[in-house]
Amino acid sequence: MFRYLLFVLILVASQTMAQGKDDGSNVQPDNYYPRVKLETSMGEIIIELDRRRAPITSNNFLRYVSKNGYNGTLFHRVVPNFVVQGGGYNQDFEQKPSYPEIFNESGNGMKNELYTVAMARQNQPHSATRQFFFNVNDNPSLDPGKEWGYAVFGMVVEGQEVVDKMMEVETEYQMRLREPNSPVEPIVLEKATVLPGP
Repeated sequence: MFRYLLFVLILVASQTMAQGKDDGSNVQPDNYYPRVKLETSMGEIIIELDRRRAPITSNNFLRYVSKNGYNGTLFHRVVPNFVVQGGGYNQDFEQKPSYPEIFNESGNGMKNELYTVAMARQNQPHSATRQFFFNVNDNPSLDPGKEWGYAVFGMVVEGQEVVDKMMEVETEYQMRLREPNSPVEPIVLEKATVLPGP
């Protein structure tokens, strides 16, 4: 009887802990390839995440999405034939609050190729928090080699033409961000939504 009660207690405790996790793993936990719709001021983009190869990064992204953390943020950096980056600043160019930095999963076998989605970071390898970017070219220089790379965690599956339009906008130096490649006309990520699972 004691063993049975102990087993039930452990089972309930482990289920409670799993439900209480706040790292994004509770968002469609049985879906290895969740899709997220990004409604931007230039059109809609749908990305498919790869939880099998980039579980930490995908869950981190889903956490921000599920808590409306990307709504009203800017794509603040556009470098033609390289990247379109966003997710970190509001429309007043103020930095949005972040969850802790995550482990760099750049060694997962996914490459920084055209229309993939990857995490931006500082010079330190494990410094990514909320900013992400679209690769608008094949960028092997961002893949791991002797140094850590930039972790790819998904792919644009719809709206590639929107990403292309973003890449072509006029840019200027943005004094508040010290960013030399900031869109003259702001590109806003108005809303990010996790789409229903299969």
